[in-house]
Amino acid sequence: MTVTATQSASAASSAIGGNSAYSSLNMTSFVQLMATEMKNQDPTQPVDETQMIGQMAQFSQLAGVNDTNSTLKTMATTLNSILAAQQAAASPKTSAA
Repeated sequence: MTVTATQSASAASSAIGGNSAYSSLNMTSFVQLMATEMKNQDPTQPVDETQMIGQMAQFSQLAGVNDTNSTLKTMATTLNSILAAQQAAASPKTSAA
């Protein structure tokens, strides 16, 4: 029996409305993009705070999903190693006669 991770980072990104084309963005890229957006906005029509907080929450959620995915992959690798060791120990040994 082989244990596999439940979903890839791109699938997780799609599941929460992300676009896999932007999967290489990190927190620094996101903050730079948000700062540029704020710098270039029209002072008479500022960006809606609710919308900005929503974007930050989505990015944080995606980061959390990516961390969880990484942890699951590590756990799967460890479980596969344990299972392989148990199967090797349980298999009948043949003697050279």
